[in-house]
Amino acid sequence: MSAPRPLWKNFLRFLAPLMLSNALQSLFGTVSNVYLGHMIGVDALAAVSTFFPVFFFLFAFVMGLSTGATVLIGQAFGAGKHDRIKIVVGTTLAVGLLLSMSVGLIGGLFSRQLMMTLATPADILDQASTYARIMLLTMPLGFTFLLMTAMIRGVGDAVTPLLALALSTAIGLVLTPILIRGAIGITSPAWAAAIANSLTLLALAAYLRRKKHALAPDAALLRHVRLNRAVIGQILGIGLPSAVGMVVMAVAELVLLGLVNGFGSDATAAYGAVNQVMGYTQFTAMSISIAVSILGAQAIGGGDRARLDGIVRTGLAFNLVLTGGLVALIYLAPRAVLGIFITDGAVLDLAEGLLLVALWSSVPFGLATTFSGAMRAAGVALTPMLLSIFAIVAIELPAAVMLSRSIGLAGVWAAYPIVFCAMFVLQMGYYLLVWRRREIRRLV
Repeated sequence: MSAPRPLWKNFLRFLAPLMLSNALQSLFGTVSNVYLGHMIGVDALAAVSTFFPVFFFLFAFVMGLSTGATVLIGQAFGAGKHDRIKIVVGTTLAVGLLLSMSVGLIGGLFSRQLMMTLATPADILDQASTYARIMLLTMPLGFTFLLMTAMIRGVGDAVTPLLALALSTAIGLVLTPILIRGAIGITSPAWAAAIANSLTLLALAAYLRRKKHALAPDAALLRHVRLNRAVIGQILGIGLPSAVGMVVMAVAELVLLGLVNGFGSDATAAYGAVNQVMGYTQFTAMSISIAVSILGAQAIGGGDRARLDGIVRTGLAFNLVLTGGLVALIYLAPRAVLGIFITDGAVLDLAEGLLLVALWSSVPFGLATTFSGAMRAAGVALTPMLLSIFAIVAIELPAAVMLSRSIGLAGVWAAYPIVFCAMFVLQMGYYLLVWRRREIRRLV
């Protein structure tokens, strides 16, 4: 009999395709914007950008919904309750479809009013409204695709979502320039995404049925595509705090951006470039947190507390090695990395100084999210969310305001290490002193 694979190898086997999947999700949007900017013009890019706040809000909710579902699926999978998996999946799809169809109908009818509410400039209002209408009307396809790929990971399968995202991204990237040349115009990325999601969902369904996957859309699963009040309560109890936490962080970023804008356009340009770079390090940390949450949920479902503790330790170690290693590599050549986004010498000098102040804070951020991910695996999401909001509202924002007034622009960036270190201490303290001493019960 072969020896069991070490935990770190299992963790890495799950984490690697998860990180690639998240990268692919970002790739389509980035390249589509390049297509729009080069093939149509800067006004098209600006019009699409005005829809981002709406997209982020909806994305936060669907990610919260999938987070709650994935925890329950992971626990059911760990407990060997495959019938329960189908109940959770069916209920999640029912909620997602109901929400997305409602959003699509209302948004399709009132997209222009929505864009006017967001103070869209008059010269791009028509383009922005048209783009928003198509995005909202095709929302059910996007919701279903995101929910399915996220829930498949709940049973420990990170490869299938990667393959699905690779196919969808490839279709979308091929179709977008074709549609632009075909005079579809600014809505080309939205239509390309809708077509790509449709074709990939069909291929995914066939693949899951052929593999007799736990989430295959068979008759048993389809019977459970309905609103189950008890399961909805469990999903939202985990998912809503996660969604609210994302929204609060986004609002805080808008406040910080307002402070940065006060120092001039060079500061704003530097802010954008530094955020792009830090996004990659934080993206690595968040991927590790998701892996801890899913693998931890499976351990809780199987009643293996010792394995859960090992998963947390492994997550912390991977954050130090991967997130910390990436941070160290960037510190070796910060100007070269920032030069990908900036060509102006003065802005590059400014951005380099700001990056040196803030970049290392991605490591305590990752450590904090590891602890919150472990607690989320047991269905405990409210308290970690409240601790994060407290750190943002009571520590980050006041620190940014006071330090920007006393030491200038660098003070805004100094708020990042301050808040991420505070989050790390708060999440670790609650995990070790309170949560870990309680009995952990699975939810399924």
